[in-house]
Order: sequence, then C-alpha cells, then structure tokens
Amino acid sequence: MDGRDLVRSVKAVGSVGGAQGLRTVRAAWRRRRADARALPTRGPERARTPGVVRDAAPGPGGGTVRFSRSELRIVVAVNGAVFWGWDGADPEPSYALAGRCPEPDPRAVLEPDKEGGWRVVAERVTVAVSRQGAIEVRTPGGVPLRRDLPPRWWEPVGGGPARWLQRSEVAADARFFGLGGRASGPRLRDGTYRLWNTDPGHSFEPGDDPLYITMPVQWVVADAGTHLAFHDNTWDGTVVLREGEEGAGSGHDRAGVSELRMDGGPLRCWVIVGTPARVVHAWASLTGAAALPPAWALGHHHARWGFGTEEEVRRIVSGYHEHGLPLDAVHLDIDHYDAHQVFTVDQDRFPKLPVLAEELRRDGIRLVSIVDPGVRATPGNAVYDAGTAEDAFVRDASGEVVRGVVWPGETVFPDFTHARVRRWWGRLYEERLGEGFSGFWHDMNEPTSFAAFGETTLPRSARHALEGRGGDHREAHNVYGLCMARAGYEGLRELVPGERPFVFSRSGWAGLQRYGGTWSGDVATSWPGLKASLSLVLGLGLCGVPYSGPDVGGFDGSPSPELYLRWFQLGACLPLFRTHASLRAGRREPWEFGPEVLEHARVALVERRRLLPYFVTLAHLARRTGAPYVRPVWWGAPEDRALRDCEDAFLLGDSLLVAPVLRPGTERRAVRLPPGRWYDTATGRAYEGPGQVLVDAPLERIPVLARAGSVIPVRGEHGGLELEVWAPAPGRTGGGLVVPDAGDGWDEPEIERYVVRRHGRRVVVEREREEGMSAPSHPLRVRGLDEP
Repeated sequence: MDGRDLVRSVKAVGSVGGAQGLRTVRAAWRRRRADARALPTRGPERARTPGVVRDAAPGPGGGTVRFSRSELRIVVAVNGAVFWGWDGADPEPSYALAGRCPEPDPRAVLEPDKEGGWRVVAERVTVAVSRQGAIEVRTPGGVPLRRDLPPRWWEPVGGGPARWLQRSEVAADARFFGLGGRASGPRLRDGTYRLWNTDPGHSFEPGDDPLYITMPVQWVVADAGTHLAFHDNTWDGTVVLREGEEGAGSGHDRAGVSELRMDGGPLRCWVIVGTPARVVHAWASLTGAAALPPAWALGHHHARWGFGTEEEVRRIVSGYHEHGLPLDAVHLDIDHYDAHQVFTVDQDRFPKLPVLAEELRRDGIRLVSIVDPGVRATPGNAVYDAGTAEDAFVRDASGEVVRGVVWPGETVFPDFTHARVRRWWGRLYEERLGEGFSGFWHDMNEPTSFAAFGETTLPRSARHALEGRGGDHREAHNVYGLCMARAGYEGLRELVPGERPFVFSRSGWAGLQRYGGTWSGDVATSWPGLKASLSLVLGLGLCGVPYSGPDVGGFDGSPSPELYLRWFQLGACLPLFRTHASLRAGRREPWEFGPEVLEHARVALVERRRLLPYFVTLAHLARRTGAPYVRPVWWGAPEDRALRDCEDAFLLGDSLLVAPVLRPGTERRAVRLPPGRWYDTATGRAYEGPGQVLVDAPLERIPVLARAGSVIPVRGEHGGLELEVWAPAPGRTGGGLVVPDAGDGWDEPEIERYVVRRHGRRVVVEREREEGMSAPSHPLRVRGLDEP
C-alpha cells in the first residue's frame, strides 16, 4: 500500500463508518493478496503482427486468409452482418449472441483482389484484405467505410493471455456514437473511453467515465454511409477516439481514428453496414429481441431510497391521488430489507407488505423490488446457507469463497456465469412474488464491492464457470450484470409463465435487452447531470438496449424547482419514467416544489398517460425491429452533417421530435429539424425541415413536434384507443404503425398499418389489410389543417 492508498483507506473507513469501514479495508487487502498470488506478472513480451499473406481457402459465406504468422476467417451472415476472427477466434461461444450464430450467406464469395490481397464480395458489403492483414469494409459501390490496420499482439514469453491493439480509420467527416452508456455524448468526441463496467462511487456528470454499462459497440456515421462495429470481447479495454478533419482547398483529409486496446481475449469483430434502421435490425437479429415490458412499466414510477415504512409509502401514494397525478409503480430500495439482506423484509417497518401490495394493485399501482447480488456471509441467513449448499458463490484460485463488502456487511457473490447457479437464483424470486412485488430492479451488479483503495469489484483472479469453459474475473466482470439479469428473467418466466417479467438492471453488456432494460444510474443533481442522462439513454438505445431512463431530478442533492421540472418533462418522454433519489437527497414528489411546478408536472404526467398507446407501439416495434424508442435526430437522414452534431434533441419513434430544455432560464430554444414538415404540438404551427427553427419553450412545457403525415395512437378521453393524425403537407402522403395493447401476457398483437392522403382541406386515413384498404379501426382526430 503506497501513501495514496493509505489515504484512501482512511477515508473509506470514515465514510463507510466503524466496523463496516474496517471490513472494507480488510476486503480490499484480501482482493489484492488474491490477485498477487493468482495472477502472474506479465514479464517480457513478444510483439507480433499477421505477417505477409500466404494463401486463402474459400468457405461458407467467405473463407480463410492465411498469413505467415496469423490466420483470418471472414464470414458474411445471411442477415448481412460480417464476422471476422483472428487466430481461430469463432463467433461462438458468445454472451452477446442470442442462440446460435446466423447461417453464412451462400452468395458471398472469396476471390483474389489487387496487389496480392483477397476480398469477400456480398450483396450489401465488400470486405477487402491486404497482403499485410489490413481489412477494409466497403459499400457495394466500392466506397470505403472502415479500414482496420493490421492488428498487433503482445504475447507473454512465459505464456498467458495476449493483449492486443486494433487501429481503425474512418472517413474524415465521420462521427462516433455508442460504446454503451456514456455521460459525454451522445456524439463521442476525441478522448479515451474505458470498457470496464464501473460504479463510480459518486453521482456522475459529463466527463465521468467509465460508468455502469460499457460495450465495445461503436456506431460510425459518415457521408458515405453508416456502420456498426462490435468487438466481441468481454475483457478490460480502452477505446481512444480521434475525429478526422477534412482538408481545405488542396489540403489532404485526416482520417478519423479509433484505437481499441484489450488486455486479453479473442480478437473478433462483427460489422454491419446500411441505414440506421437496417443496422439495428441486423444487430437485434444477432443479439436478440428486446424483452417487452408490461404496459404498466411504461407509465410513471416513483422510488426513493428511504421510504422507511409502509405508512410512508401510503402517504406518498395518497399524495399522488390527492393531487390528481397518475402513478403506475412504486419502487422499494434496500431500506425495506431486513438488515439490507436481499430476499428479506424488515417486519417492523413493513409488517404486512403483501397487504400493501394488494392495496396498491387495486389502485393500478405495482410494487417493484430492488435486488442486489451480494449475499450476507452469515451462517443462519437462509440465502447464504442455500447458496453454500448449492456451491453457488464465486471462489478464488485457492478454492476459498471470495468475500467483499456491500450494504449488508461482509458478502459473497453468486457466480451467474454458471447455468446451475442462475437456476438457483431465479427460484429465489418466488419469495419476492409472495411479498406482492411485480417487477425487479437489479442494482450493485457490476458487481460492486466497497473498497478502501483500488477497484470496487471482485479480485481479477476470482474464478468463474463461464458456462463450463472456466476463467477468471478479468473475462467475467463485464458480463456479470448481464448474467444476473438472465437469471432473474428466466426464473420469473418459470415462476409466472403467464406474465411478461419486468426486470431492469444497472449493469449489463451487449444483449442485455433480451432480459430487460436499464436506468442511467446515480446521475448528479445538476444541469450537466440532466444532459448526461439524455446522453446515456441515446447511447444505450443505439447499442441495442431500447428501454432505459434516468433518475428524474438527479440522485443526490436538492434540485431547484426549475431543474426538477425540466428533468420531469424530459423523463415523461423517455421509455423508463422514474423519479428517484438517494437517502440523503431532497424529496422528488412534484408537490414538494410548489404549486406552479406541481401544475406543470401534472400536465406532463397527463400527456404521458395520453401517449401510453404510442409507447406500447414503440415497445413492440423495438422488439420486432430493434429500433429504439429514443433515437438521434439523424436517424432518418444520417447524411445530414448538422443533424449528426445535434445532441440536445431526439426523435421519439418516427413521429415525434422532442427538444428538452437543458439550460436554466430558457424560454425559447433552437431546434434542428430533419427533412419534412413538422408541427409544434402545442401551437399547431408548421415548420419546414431540414433547418433550424426557434420555438417557444415556456416553463410549462418543452417543445414537442410531430412529423406531418404521422398516425400516433393515443388514449382518448374515455380511455379507449384513438388515432391522432397530423395532416401531410399538400401533395404529400404519410402513414404510421399501431400495435394495440394485448395485455401483459405473451400474445403478439397484429401490427396495424395506416396510410394518410391529403386532398385539399380533407385528410383521408385508411388501414392496409391483406384483402385491401379499409376504414380505420379506431376514432380519428386530425390535426394540422388549421396551422397558423
């Protein structure tokens, strides 16, 4: 321990307090000793590059190119995605893929290329390999989108995992997006981004990195086209990005650069080329369809760390009723547990929890329980005893169970990378269901273990099953939350087979959407924190996780009435709409901020309730197509450079453009419009895009614009489904998709398709059916004909 470590340890003891702090210091020492014993020092290394090409052999969907010191396999799948792996790396096994790898495209062929290289030619993409091992991805017309330079490995002379570097070049005009949930974004500027799921230990703002969900999933948007690149490797790594620069006059362009460094694991990559909609559809076909949240989960959620008692929960719920505010779910944090121990209830403060849950359910409100992975390591604790009998907990290289410190005190951690352990853990949710809970919120599952110094996670040498392959925490860390989400989701499917599970998780990895969604974690209560929360939702949606949202109002501190209201208005337009705060923060109930904020918050809540059928439709479309609810404004026009640089607005589905207020004192704001006509939904005024317009943003609302020709399903005055139709521009047509709510079971409702035509002052709406066009199935409300 050096001097800085000692200072950290002393601070940790003071901040955690007493015996808990001492346990934290001891756990940190144990972690460091375990790593020192079990992880060999790297020692001297030998650098290697692929060498010069020797020959090639065709195979299904592509083939294998052999170099003097390496081997490269390239396969184009039937969905158009391209896979390549170096030195025997195959697509499987993979935590990202949903099931088996897609079949190869039989039409893709391997053929000689110029200057002694090779290329794989497919319908949607061409992949060229140079004599030295550079890989270039081109459009069918031959325009380069991405060039990966020959990789470099550093292999320990004494054996062990090789670390490697992959440097890629993209167009000078390209912009980078993705990499999971990033506070700085959604456009990722020059900088270093770590790939290691991390609880920062404090409320985050832009500039804090990494956070809870990191993914090696990179979007690149340029004039030449859009592509996604995914390096399927769960180890610790960093991505260094540098945007390019176009030469002026006779000057040369400077390419954009991405450098990926990994501390081990396979060098394998998937690349998907096409329009944003095509890219996410292919990505979803690889990593799995998004879990469909029950309809109630698309409403308003209220949470607080520190509800305290059943009576406090009833008081808050009564406040919502008394003020005429819709509420759909209440979340209980760790303070409802007995001594913070998972799958327990404090009987003194919550003596009749099932009765409370039933009372709330009769009012249309569901209870959601937090679930942490850390199990208190105390004999006599039922979960600990059962897990010990099951041999469920992570061990170190010597065979001892790994211990850390979380809220219950000294804890042990289930190994969710073992199918048997996932089944055991999934059955434990029966206790939660018996207490009346309808949904589950996974927290602290990076996994986090409090530490006095160093990393707040398990020892890197800790052993994991990794589905029978065996390995250590260096490989398992980033997928720990993903595997926990799988355990909960699959357990709930067995326990309540007639209902769709509701699970959302603070941590995860590529493929998390198969089991649920996420939220943005402990975001700072500040205006920069408000902007960061939007960045995370947009980035996660691009990486395949469509259901997410922030802690409205920020996690810590006390927001000003203006900040709280602007956050509330933004949250009402995001998939997960949840107010939440820490134990030490001010309240987050709308009536706590004065009558003006209360009235404006009521408007936002009522509008969210009115738009619930639209959110249901977006949820079904996300499941079927992979398209996120919340999309960057360049989604439909990635060739528009101004849209690529727009970070303060977003599309909600295809039909709505939301321009939240992210700065104090704003009453009017500029909005960058995609092509087409857009209507201000509050005033009815029409604007023509592309271009920038100035719109009113009074305190009572944020600007929301509707695309001309849209058909938006809404909740009518009497609760039934209605269609809100925004008139097309003269001489143009429109349309939309509607998926009616079929309940919270597994029925897949039919997608209703509508076509909108305008004839002068008359708008005609028809439903497309197999047998031809018919009248709409729902009442219509046409807007936009009387725009100012």
